[in-house]
Order: sequence, then C-alpha cells, then structure tokens
Amino acid sequence: MSRRIAWILSTCLLASIGSFAQVAQKPVAPAATAATATRITSPKEEFGHNFGDDYFLANYQQISAYWKKLAKQSNRIVTEDIGKTAEGRTQLMAVVTSPENHKKLARYKQIAEQLAHARGASGDVLTEAQARALAKEGKTVVWIDGGLHATEVLGAQQLAEMVYQFVSRTDEETMRMLNDCIILFVHANPDGNDLTADWYMRNPVPEQRTMTGLPKLYQKYIGHDNNRDFFGSTQAETENMNRVLYREWFPQIVYNHHQSGPAGTVLWSPPLRDPFNYNQDPLLVLGIQTVGLALHTRLAAEGKPGATMRSGGPYDGWWNGGLRNTAAFHNMIAILTEMIGNPTPQRVPLVMDRQLPSSDLTYPVTPTLTGDLWHFRTSIEYSIATNRGVLDIASKMRENFLYGIYKMGRNSIERGSTDTWTPRPHRLAAVAASGAGAAGAAPAGGRGGISQEREVEMWAAMHKPEDRDPRAFVISSAQRDVLTANKFINALLETGIRVERATQSITVGGKTYPAGSFVVNANQAFRPHVIDMFEPQDHPDNFAYPGAPPTRPYDNAGWTLAFQMGIEFDRLFDTVKSPALEVVKEWNVTPTPGVVRPAGVGGYLLSHSVLDSFRALNALSGKAIAMTSSPMVIDQQTWPAGSFWVEPSAEATLTDLAKKIGISARALTVKPDGLVPLRTPRIGLWDAYGGSMEAGWTRWILEQFDFTFDRVFAPQLDAGNLNAKYDVLIFVNGAIPGAGAGRGGRGGAAGAAALPVPPEYANQQGAMSATSMTALKAFAEGGGTIIAIGSSATNLGAYLALPMENHLVENGQPLPQTKFYTPGSVLSARVDTASPIAYGMQPHTDVFFDNSPVWKLGADAAAKNVKPIAWFDSKTPLRSGWSWGQSYLDGGVIGVDAKVGQGRVLLFGAEILQRAQPHGTFKFLFNGIWTK
Repeated sequence: MSRRIAWILSTCLLASIGSFAQVAQKPVAPAATAATATRITSPKEEFGHNFGDDYFLANYQQISAYWKKLAKQSNRIVTEDIGKTAEGRTQLMAVVTSPENHKKLARYKQIAEQLAHARGASGDVLTEAQARALAKEGKTVVWIDGGLHATEVLGAQQLAEMVYQFVSRTDEETMRMLNDCIILFVHANPDGNDLTADWYMRNPVPEQRTMTGLPKLYQKYIGHDNNRDFFGSTQAETENMNRVLYREWFPQIVYNHHQSGPAGTVLWSPPLRDPFNYNQDPLLVLGIQTVGLALHTRLAAEGKPGATMRSGGPYDGWWNGGLRNTAAFHNMIAILTEMIGNPTPQRVPLVMDRQLPSSDLTYPVTPTLTGDLWHFRTSIEYSIATNRGVLDIASKMRENFLYGIYKMGRNSIERGSTDTWTPRPHRLAAVAASGAGAAGAAPAGGRGGISQEREVEMWAAMHKPEDRDPRAFVISSAQRDVLTANKFINALLETGIRVERATQSITVGGKTYPAGSFVVNANQAFRPHVIDMFEPQDHPDNFAYPGAPPTRPYDNAGWTLAFQMGIEFDRLFDTVKSPALEVVKEWNVTPTPGVVRPAGVGGYLLSHSVLDSFRALNALSGKAIAMTSSPMVIDQQTWPAGSFWVEPSAEATLTDLAKKIGISARALTVKPDGLVPLRTPRIGLWDAYGGSMEAGWTRWILEQFDFTFDRVFAPQLDAGNLNAKYDVLIFVNGAIPGAGAGRGGRGGAAGAAALPVPPEYANQQGAMSATSMTALKAFAEGGGTIIAIGSSATNLGAYLALPMENHLVENGQPLPQTKFYTPGSVLSARVDTASPIAYGMQPHTDVFFDNSPVWKLGADAAAKNVKPIAWFDSKTPLRSGWSWGQSYLDGGVIGVDAKVGQGRVLLFGAEILQRAQPHGTFKFLFNGIWTK
C-alpha cells in the first residue's frame, strides 16, 4: 500500500504541472470581488500601504485588528484566540475556508483528529474502509504560518497579504482551494512582530529605516531559539501552537515560513538533504518531497526563478525541535522555505556556482548588478506563489493527504505492536565490517565475495532480539525525582503523545510499579516522536568524500529528552495493558501533593536529588537553611551528605509548598550535627544589549525555579565594587571575549541604530573588556562566586590564568575535525558527587555537548585549589547523537571548581542549560549558586 500511495503522489504531482503551466500563461485575476455583500477592506485602505511596499512594515496590533475587521466583512474567515504570548498579547489564528465548510468545522476537525490518530471515536484502530470514507468526506487541513523569527520580516507580512487575498479573491483556483482546504493562518510571534515593525518604522525618514540595533530579543526569553522549542514546549507561544497542532486541528500539511534564501538565490525549499530521521515513515519523507516539488514547479511555471533545494541549503530531515521538524515526527507533511526579502530594497548578488543550473537549482535567478533592486513586494509575490503551490496540491490530492496521514499512523501503530528494528547506522556499519572479507564463494550476481550463508548471518546480526525497538516505556513514580519526571510527561502531553497513568500498582515483566507511574506504549500514531524522545539518536558518519571534514548537521545530532532530563525509565518489549491504567487527558499533569510530617522539632530535611527542592529553598527566605555534612539514616532510608535542612518554623511554608509543587519534607526529632549554613544568594546574570539568547534561556530557568536575580550588563560590571551587590555572577556563551570563543549569543545586535537608543536601554550598551575582566577577578578574590557556562564564557579561565589547557590536542596541535567532531549530542560524564557542586547528582550523568571545551588540568592544579567536577572516563561516552573520534574525550575535564582568592570560579564546558532541556545538569548551576 505504501508503494501505491507513493505512486499516486508522484502521478498527481506530474498531473499538476499542466495546471501550473496554465497559471503561468494566464495570470490569475487580481482580487476585486468580495466574498459576501459586504465590501472587503484592502490593505491600502487599512494601512495606507500595500503589504510589501518599500519601507513599510505592519505591526501585529495592526495585522490582528485587520484580521478581525475582515472576519466581520467576510464569511470565509473566523479568528481564534489560541492563547497569550510571553508578553501577554493575544495570539491569533485565522481559520479560512469556504462558507459551506465553516458550517461543518467541528466535523472536519473530528475527521482530522481520527485520521491523525488512525483511531475512531471508540478508540479502535480505523479500518482501511473507514479511513477511506473519512478521507473522502474530510477537507485537507493546511497550516501556514509567518513571523516566527520576527526579524525575518517577510513572514508576517506575506501571511497578512495571503489572508486578504483568500477572503477577497473569486477566481476559480481560489474558490477550489477554499472548498477543498481548511487553512490555518497562524501568526507565530506577535510580540516580535510589534517589536521589529515598530523599531523599523520609528524613523520618519523611510530611506533611513533599519532593523539594526533592536534593543531586546524578539521573543521575551529565547529570541531565535523560539524555533528550537517545539518538543520541549517551554514557551507560551510554543504551547499555543502545539495545542493547535497536536490537540485540536491535526493538519496534514504544515508550511513554516523563514528567511533568508541562500546567497545568489531567492529561496530554498524541500526536498531536504540527507540524512532523514529513521524513526519517520517513508510516506512522510516522500510526502515532503512531493509538496516541495509542487512548490518548485509552480514557481518555475510562473516565471519566478531562483529556487533551490536539497544540497542548495543546509536543511536536513534529521533534527527534532523546530516547528516543522516536530510536526514531521507526527506524520504531518511539514516543510519550510527560506526566502529573501526586506522592506529596504536589496541586491541579489552574483554567486557563480548558483548560475549553472542543476537538479537542485533548475532555474537560476539573474543577479541585480545594475538598475533596479529587489523589492519587498516581489518577495511577497513569491510567498503567495509558494502558498498557493502548497494549497493547489493540497486541494487536488485532498483524499490522498487525508488517507496518507492515516496510513502513516496505522503503520506506526503496527510497528509499535510488533518486533521492529529501526536502522542504526553504526550498528549496520559494524555488521557490514564483520562481513566484508568473510570467506565463501561469491554467488552469481556478485556480492563482493560474501556468500549467501554469510548474508543470512549478517541479516541475523542486524536483527538481534536485544536490539529491537521497545514497545513500551514505564516511568516509575518511585524514582529519585518524580517531579522532574512529571515535567517530562508534560512535554510529551503537550506534543500530543498518548500517556497512561496507573491508578494503582501494576506488575509488568515481573516488576511492580506503584500507583502514579506512567506508561507510554509505542503502538500509537505518533510513535516516531515517542521513540525520538526516549531512544538514542544514531547520526550517520556524514562525509562528502573520504578524508573530507564532517558535513555539519543542520542543528543537533542527538537530543534524547529522557536522557537530558535524567529520567529513570524501563524499556519493555511488550505492550503494557492493565485495567489499572487510565489515559491522561490533562494538558499538564498536576504533581501529587507532597508529604510534610508535622512536629519537626529538629527541623526538616529536603532531598537534594529533587530538583524542585531549590524552589523550596528560594521560598524559604528568612528561614535558617543548611546542608548536612555527613550521611544520615532515618527509618532505614539514607539521607546523603548535602541534604537540605530547614528550621522547625518552616512547617507552614513547607506544607503550602507540598500542596503547590509536590515537594516532600522529612520531619526530624533532633537537629543534625555539623550543619553547613546556607545564605540566600544575591545573583547577577550577565546579559547584553539586544539580548543574549543563552542568557534568556537562563533567565527563564531561574524564574521557573523561583530564583531572584538581576540582569547585569557590561557597564555595571565595569563600575566595580561588585561584592557589595552580588554573591554570585553567572556568565553564558557570548559573555567573555577571547581566542577560541564558541557559539556566541545570537540575540545581540551589532552596530548603532539610525536613531538614538531609548533611555531605558542606555545603560545596557557596551561590550565586555579588559576592565570587565579586572572587575571580575576582584569580585572572585573578594569572596564572590563566578559561574561560567559554555565555550566562550569559559574563556574566563584563561583571563584568570588557571592551570588548564585544551585536552583535544595531538602532537601539540588542536585536533582537526577530520579526527574529532561532536556536534550537539548527549554524552555520559563522570561526576564527583562528593563535591557540593554536584550534590544530588548521579555518578554518571548525561550532559549535552556541542563541540564544547574539554580541558586537561595542569600538574599544579591541585596545589592551586583547582579540581575537576566532571570529566569523561570512557573512550565511548556517546549516548545519543554523533561523536566522530569520541575516544579522544577520555580523561578530558568538562567541569572545574577553582578557588580564586576568597571566592571560587566554576567553569562548565558542556551546555548544562541547553535550551532548558537538560534538567539532569541544572544542579551544577543551582548548587553553584547556593554553595558558598
């Protein structure tokens, strides 16, 4: 059946070319006639400008008000409030379709949900006949967004223009699309649209308008990383959009707009380059190719050159986490385009290797060498063409797309119910190597000297029972940190994963799990996402040719969320069934109230293993707080050194916290001896004018755990006297200059704006300098704690002349990428759990590593009070992702605790806060904050 669907897709694509050619020969009539008796207000009438006019941008307040006006004038559109943004704006989605379809939206939404889950209203798997009947009845649900990355200003403007055209045009093609499709026009970043448009338009002289010098991130916390959050689902806008995608509408096609096109082209669009993620269904990969080629074909037919694909850009199908990426793990045909365009006219440069046509760039664009420039309106017209290309194939292949999402979901259910082996490149490579020189006569047809018997052996080696995919994952409620496990479950729930909860204890595979444990069975339509969140990624060794440097993944190579969050779970090879299991219906699970035993005359103990204990510490300001200095055994339970102690008067606060966040506290009859007092820390977090994304992620994390802190900028640091204000200063990537700096804060904006910076941002300007380094050294020597995280921040070690050097060297030279290369991946590190900086952690902890610094400590390090906190103690530390030459990591240090004067400096080369995902390493930061 999969082959048949692929054949249908390709056949329909070829059939569509003729209609595209007709479009090119006979342009579609412009908008003129209203959909109803009410006249439709044009953008020119609303704003005094058309979308795409030079030097004009509409902000979100204008666009949202315009959509609401159109909803009153046309019976093709309704606007929906999908939630509040990080800054409190109402995020709108415009649902556009024919008036007849609007009358049956609830039914079409129900059809989309049943086909996406491949299950009927009763929960039973749909039969082929049922699915085909639903596909025939339903409409193609197409998601088209804009504005996610707000400085990519084309996205929001084309979206608003597209809505106008589809509520006003009456040409035959538009009416067909409206009849066959339900279009979800989603504004992906209202806050950023207001910021960028207002900043650009603030200059009264149009020709002097610029985006340079934006004073803050275009998403409150994470700026550009708002497209790196879709499986973590941490931000308000992400939650809003995930709810639409995976809980309400289940679109079959998702179109995510971005900028900018590769130099010398106008845009990039799928087909994607390899590798794709092997958890995905073949129909998903073929579907992306089909829709992408339809888009390219339409552009060519309309005489719009400059579209490239595959090798023309860095975009692959491997990574999960972006809006379109995560949708693909839910069997949605999800594409993106990257297109040029700016309200300030621009050039299309001459790039010689973009002028020779190829299968990945069939129709090169003429560069703007002389004469007219490339205008914003032209980019709007290209965007409209790509939108219509997507909607055209969505209309003509309506039943195929509806049936296709069912078929992918049905395939996933079947794969989750049987023995299945997901291809793993390194496992296959090992088997291939074992068979490459095997003895035996080569049979007819030539198999390179490998006999058929050996092939059978190799096939068996590829399918060992212990290597098959799990059919279920069980997360026990008895684990060390069940509150963090709840957060992991919430990430799954917010991406539409079916989760079950034990209402009483259950026994599976000879092991008993207590009530409150969670079960995630793999026999569900969104199995690709389930496997991707629990199982390790195995990225292939990707080289253009032998001896070439590695081909960089588009984003990360490994990210397994269960590993990063330190979740304890069991992999089972049978589906878990029990009458004691109930499906979790909530958007988020609420923690079970904790237990606080009264009459704690000796105070209370909180577990250092529970990350939310730090929320309790932050809520107990003014109370006496300490850590135990030695283990304690109470009622046969061992409380290790570093357990938190709180004075007896904290009972009321702890009881309230137990109800609110699920924390538990152990009452003591006697106050422990040898307590190490803790002080409530005064915290400063470095940031930069324009906003650092890494600092923004850190702000969000600190707020989630109720830390109080100040943002500190270079001018305040340069002023000195820091010990009078702070106990702890935190620095992240982009903070500390120096040779060898890695990923910097992409949120910062270089250069000065054409107009003065608003007064509220004046004290944020300026870069870190030698003066800053002098102030930091004085702060540490005066008793302060400095925490530096990531490749550039840890340059601080060189400024302080700490006895540490690069571990990744050979014959005195840094290792080239041909020998060592580890893009974003999850590795296992040895942790010194006897150090207060690692209290509450496991001896081996998964860390996120992105070509991060790895150090070798000098022979005099111990004498200078510089010691390792975390290091690699294996030649094979890779847990998930790709690590070429990983054996070089063995013995390398990634966490350092250095005494500097009366204070301390903590350096973490690994990304211990990576996009708020690795909860398993947050304690490095939190302990560093609380430990004097």
